[in-house]
Amino acid sequence: MKFPANLRYTKDHEWVSLEGNVATIGITDFAQGELGDIVYVEVETVGKALEAGAVFGTVEAVKTVSDLFLPVSGTITELNANLAGSPESVNSDPYGAGWMIKMTVDNPADVEALLDAAAYEAVVA
Repeated sequence: MKFPANLRYTKDHEWVSLEGNVATIGITDFAQGELGDIVYVEVETVGKALEAGAVFGTVEAVKTVSDLFLPVSGTITELNANLAGSPESVNSDPYGAGWMIKMTVDNPADVEALLDAAAYEAVVA
C-alpha cells in the first residue's frame, strides 16, 4: 500500500489534495483494497455546501456499499465524470485517475489539520 506524502488523510480513509482553496478528494489505497472490486460511485451532492463529516456519496463494490465522508466543510463543485464508465480506476489508481470529487474548501487550514501520511499509516497498520 502507498500513502503519498503530499496528501492529507482521514480516519474514514479519504484523501485530500489541496490547491489554493480547491480540494480533490478520493479514497485511499487501503480503502479500495478493503472494498474489493469497485463497480459504481454515486455522488448526488454536486453544487451542495456540506459540513465536514457529512456523507457526500457512496461507493459500491461487488460485496458492499460504503458511504463517502467529506473531510472538510465546503461546496462540492465536480464529480469525476470518468468514474461513470470506469469505476475500477478507483482500484487501479486511487490517487490519480480514481479521484472522486473536487470542492471549494471553506477553510483551507482545515485540510492541514487532517492526518499526514505517517499518521494515516499508523491508523491502518
